Amino acid sequence: MFIYKPEKLFVMPRKRSIIAAAPMVDIFKQAGAQRVSDSAARALSEILMERGLEVAKDSLKYAMHAGRKTIKREDVLLARKGA
Repeated sequence: MFIYKPEKLFVMPRKRSIIAAAPMVDIFKQAGAQRVSDSAARALSEILMERGLEVAKDSLKYAMHAGRKTIKREDVLLARKGA
């Protein structure tokens, strides 16, 4: 009888944000920052992801209300104002 005993367990890598940290540094620098920590860039990425998801969901509601499956620019702009 053969018993498989893996010596190392496979560990899934940490889930990364969809929005990369490097563009967040650029945003901070455009705002006037000279230096930006990695944690600050990740925090901004998380905040923008949350806000973006809210706008995306509201945009979908506007498109569906208009009887469309396609989200248009006007839906996003309406969602931004309303959210």
